[in-house]
Amino acid sequence: MPELPDVVVYIEALEKRIGDARLERVRLLSPFVLRSVDPPLAAAAGRRVKALRRSGKRIVIELEGSLFLVVHLMIAGRLHWRSAGARSPRKLGLVAFDFSTGTLLMTEAGSTRRASVHLVRGEAALREHDPGGLEVVDADLEAFRTALTRENHTLKRALTDPRILSGIGNAYGDEILHRARLSPVRLSRQLTREEIPRLFEATRATLLDWIERLRREAGAEFPEGVTAFRDGMAVHGRYGKPCPDCGSPVQRIVYAENETNYCARCQTGGKLLADRALSRLLRGDWPPTLEELEERRRALGPRSERPDRKGYEDD
Repeated sequence: MPELPDVVVYIEALEKRIGDARLERVRLLSPFVLRSVDPPLAAAAGRRVKALRRSGKRIVIELEGSLFLVVHLMIAGRLHWRSAGARSPRKLGLVAFDFSTGTLLMTEAGSTRRASVHLVRGEAALREHDPGGLEVVDADLEAFRTALTRENHTLKRALTDPRILSGIGNAYGDEILHRARLSPVRLSRQLTREEIPRLFEATRATLLDWIERLRREAGAEFPEGVTAFRDGMAVHGRYGKPCPDCGSPVQRIVYAENETNYCARCQTGGKLLADRALSRLLRGDWPPTLEELEERRRALGPRSERPDRKGYEDD
């Protein structure tokens, strides 16, 4: 899923291409992508783009007349910039926005249609699409502390809950916690006075570092390689691979359709967090330490090392 760094770079690329451009027409290629009826989508045609902004993981295109296109890419939605009037891929295409400067295509891989487009009128209607989470990059430590400890959740959930913090999902949540040297299942109200500032700095630094990295990768081109699994990530999507800091194999917690990756040595003092898939394989005989797990994996053979990458979905 495109998260805050990806969405920021998407918006910067769009500003260069459609800022002050006229939206000539909208070609709806999949009826399921449009989730609003009033105002009708046709009302957007012929209006100039006034601004672009981010709302959580959503891209907001402000048009003349206080109309806002709200684009939520969810897990597998992606944007592509093409020459004016370009055709969209038949199976993947959702909608094509034909601007006076070119065409913005929205696609979605897979058969499950989760990506969405809303057209709303006025700032009040737009605010209904904002989950309300804190913008960490613009916040101070006290605002972060208040948001984080308002409820008592595991740190992974707190980081990725859009009502608490804005724009962070599974990928950058894993990277933030590794950088902060904190367990994903630690409870937010159990953090010490020293650990909350460490998490705050890790959150800001991770997001800002990845924004800069993605900017450099895109250069002057439109960002096409948006993915949740990137070279250079420390733990996310790297189950079984060595931690770049200590060399221990990256571990995982699998739950529902999600997966959390972490380093036991760097984040949990060598303690393993129970994983549903491997627990079934070991028939409930769960080893308490990384060393014991490695011994049992060697005894079980290659089957226990097989990654089982799950899907990801956040608001």
